[in-house]
Amino acid sequence: MVRSRVELFLLFWLLVAIGGCASTERKGGEAGSPAAGPTMAPKAIPVITQSYASPQIAPGKNWKIYLKASDGDGDMEAIVSTAHQPGVGEYPVSFTRIGGKDRKELSGYVYLFIPLLDGLDNVGMTLTIQIRDRAGLFSQPVKFPLSIGFLSQEEFPPSGVFQENDLGPILVDLRTIGGGGDRGPRFRR
Repeated sequence: MVRSRVELFLLFWLLVAIGGCASTERKGGEAGSPAAGPTMAPKAIPVITQSYASPQIAPGKNWKIYLKASDGDGDMEAIVSTAHQPGVGEYPVSFTRIGGKDRKELSGYVYLFIPLLDGLDNVGMTLTIQIRDRAGLFSQPVKFPLSIGFLSQEEFPPSGVFQENDLGPILVDLRTIGGGGDRGPRFRR
C-alpha cells in the first residue's frame, strides 16, 4: 500500500509535468499565429542608393561628397568616413551626425576641407563612407578616390540628382607626407 501511494504521487507529478508542457505548446503555436505573440522583425540596414564626388580638387577648397541614402527603420545616425593617404596612412574615423529629418531618407553632401599646403600638390587619397544606424548596422562602403593638385578642376554632380543640403563636415585634418601639417614637409632641401 505504501508503494502504491508513492506510485500515485509520482504519477500525479508526471501528469502535472506533461500537462504543463502540453499547455506551453498550445500557447506557442506557429510563428505568425495569434497565439505565438509578437515576432521580432529584422532590422533594416541603411542603403546608400547614389553617390558622387569630384575625382580631383585644388587645395584650399571644400571637397563635397554627395549622397542619397535611405533606411526602412528611419534610424540612420551617422555618416562614417575613413580617409587613407599614401605616405601618411589611415586617419582617425570621422562621424558626421545625421539630423532627425534625414534619418529615414537623406540627399545632400558632406564635405572635407582640403588645406592650402604646398605639400598637398599632386597628392592622392581615398575616402570610404558608410552610414551607421542606431542599431549599429552599417551600409555597404562606398569609396571615393581623390587627386589633389593646384591645377585640378573640380567636377560637379549630374544636375537634379542630389539636393544641395549641407549634411556636415568630415572631421579629418589632412597632413602632408611626413606629417608636417601647415608647415609643409618635414624635410626641405
